[in-house]
Amino acid sequence: MQKVPLLIIILILLFSCNGKNNSVKSNFSFAATQLTLAIRETEKGISENKAKNYVAPRTIDEAGKLVLSPPREWTSGFFAGELWYMYEFTQDDKWKKAAQQYTANIEQEKTNGTTHDMGFKLYCSIGNGFRLTKDEHYKKVLIEAAYTLASRFKPQAGIIRSWDHSNDKWQCPVIIDNMMNLELLFWAFKETQDSTFYKIAVSHANTTMKNHFRKDYSSYHVVDYDTISGNILSKSTHQGYSDESAWARGQAWGAYGFTMAYRQTGDTAYLNLAKHIVNYIFTNPNLPTDLIPYWDYNAPNIPNEPRDVSAATCTASALYELSLYDKANSTQYRNWADMILKNLSENYLAKKGGDYGFLLLHSVGSKPGNAEVDKPLVYADYYFLEALLRKKQIENN
Repeated sequence: MQKVPLLIIILILLFSCNGKNNSVKSNFSFAATQLTLAIRETEKGISENKAKNYVAPRTIDEAGKLVLSPPREWTSGFFAGELWYMYEFTQDDKWKKAAQQYTANIEQEKTNGTTHDMGFKLYCSIGNGFRLTKDEHYKKVLIEAAYTLASRFKPQAGIIRSWDHSNDKWQCPVIIDNMMNLELLFWAFKETQDSTFYKIAVSHANTTMKNHFRKDYSSYHVVDYDTISGNILSKSTHQGYSDESAWARGQAWGAYGFTMAYRQTGDTAYLNLAKHIVNYIFTNPNLPTDLIPYWDYNAPNIPNEPRDVSAATCTASALYELSLYDKANSTQYRNWADMILKNLSENYLAKKGGDYGFLLLHSVGSKPGNAEVDKPLVYADYYFLEALLRKKQIENN
């Protein structure tokens, strides 16, 4: 057999790697244009609505106007997180300064004990800031936020209460989204060695693993608990099509959350669950060929249902991490994630220099609530950039 010259092999590998990284580079170049516009539009909106204490972009409304978030909303930290990801990729101090500015606006939420969304608000913003700068001030804020989150733990039920609203419907609701907030507690345990954080996070993950999933590994959205007996009162939905349907972003939260929980604990039960959730997603007959899911896998009018890009970006990010732990399926996971990012880049990008600086279109906030349907959403953009960074790190290694 004729041997291929070493130089040709090296050139093939170089061109291959450059081709892969070029897709990441081009998307971050697009993001730089968009986020520069987003900062300008957000500052304008904040200036025009000073009394409302807005701090970040969230979406675009039905009238085509920019919607901003106050600090208390669960979406308030994602924009600062995007800016930190821009700094991580470019190492340009202008993004660092912008990230610091928008991160400072979220800090007040560290003592807001009325919500479980500490991870979304503070770990995605201040957490990324601390990871990239090691600023001790950020560390103190995060630890205080972790104690605030831990205060919502209900020991008899073994879970962290998600919502305080809708007391007429639920006594102590826990949503699958809450898995995403556990990373703050795992981080706090490592930084402080206070085992309370670890025990609470593991208890919540174990209870969610036991009660949130059906036999096919689709997830309930809301599980309601009796905080005295710990018994389950009901299993239902709030943003999905029906109580027994599989809300697309809920599946993404589960895949991401249990992959993260495995990283933090080494518990293979979490890894196996993440694999099962991913298998449910990618063997589902209602998953479109471009791998961008409809807002619910059981929505009644498929294929005439809105897609949810936010579910796709979160899933892609989870797949890249999961590929590091499940060697037998790592190539498949990366191929799926690569295809998601490719299709998003080709068919779901916002207009360059338009759409108020959002990166991606066609997400769904709450279809049952007729809110943010077929709109850009800031968290879809956040997980898009995170997935791109994870892709780059894997390919570089």
